[in-house]
Amino acid sequence: MPDLSHGADIDVAAVNSLRSAVMRLGRRLKHQRVDESLSPTEMSVLGTLARCGHATPGELARKEHVQPPSMTRIVALLEAKGLVRLEPHPDDRRQKVVSQTEQAESMLEESRRKRNAWLASLAEGLDDDDWAKLRAAAPVLEKLAHL
Repeated sequence: MPDLSHGADIDVAAVNSLRSAVMRLGRRLKHQRVDESLSPTEMSVLGTLARCGHATPGELARKEHVQPPSMTRIVALLEAKGLVRLEPHPDDRRQKVVSQTEQAESMLEESRRKRNAWLASLAEGLDDDDWAKLRAAAPVLEKLAHL
């Protein structure tokens, strides 16, 4: 694996192609939403809560790379839509803990089903060799997404 921090030779064209393809596919996936009234950021917050469980607004702001005041507004919007609930923090009365509601869980599950179906329909157009390569690349892409 190339060590980019030490200026090792890398295939710049391959990196560019990967970046471009991942961005285009990501944008297309974002359009496969169940609830068009939610912004991509609101959907991302719900996804973070689904993966990580409950969190304080400050923790969510860090995970979503937004400023705390922005997250406070996002949480308020999601709460007004019945998608999250705020509860007292068990150790710090000054804070609240945000968790998703059953409505949010159902919506996220439907969104996953829709996106998976869309992606599966694209994958049906691949030949067996390309499909095998894509399946093999999935864990590597997952790893990159969490570095």
